[in-house]
Amino acid sequence: MVGDGIRESVETMADFLQQTPQLHFTLALVELQVYELVEEGEKQLLMANSNTVEIDGVGPVLFERSKRAKHVNISVKPFTGVRIAVPDGLSFKKAEEFVSTKTDWIQRHLFRMKLYEEESQLALDTSVDIDRSRAKRKLTRRIKHLAGKHGFTYNRVFIRNQKTRWGSCSHKNNISLNMKLIKLPDELMDYVILHELVHTRVKDHSNGFWAELDRLVGNGKGMALRLREYGVGLL
Repeated sequence: MVGDGIRESVETMADFLQQTPQLHFTLALVELQVYELVEEGEKQLLMANSNTVEIDGVGPVLFERSKRAKHVNISVKPFTGVRIAVPDGLSFKKAEEFVSTKTDWIQRHLFRMKLYEEESQLALDTSVDIDRSRAKRKLTRRIKHLAGKHGFTYNRVFIRNQKTRWGSCSHKNNISLNMKLIKLPDELMDYVILHELVHTRVKDHSNGFWAELDRLVGNGKGMALRLREYGVGLL
């Protein structure tokens, strides 16, 4: 039986777009028919962890088994494409049938992602006039200063010419920073660095993460919105 937890109503698209970050559109749609019992012939598909399927009007779509997913989750990300999180107990065939009914939504967001990718590529062209050595010195000094000031520790720091991210923090607390950060206003450069330093303590983007970041920068989500004006990528 389908639990109350998955009988969520789908919000209107307008409300959905207002609440969803510009660069990561996720459609959380639940339909009872996707939770029908799996037929005998589909059991082998339940054993697979991933499968890529060509869907008419969309192109290649990656279906991946997710232990955390409670329903079929469709995401469209720049430079990545369409990914479907499939909950345990549901065959890829059933998930594909469900996704095929949502191709109009996917196409709209693929179009927006294509525009973003083109704009980001133009922004990347500005990296040719950045002195990599200068960027490394400046960002390395800055992260060391901010970590010491706020009591953070990290393992190693890497300065890279990344295409899709301003920064990242690994599970081993290695931090990667985009050398194009030195082109940002100082407060946004510090925001990205502090964002990654907070990830040394909180690995997700939970309420606890944002509360810790807000303590350091004031309005973390507001800073994130400002950062999007400069393109390039995700955190």
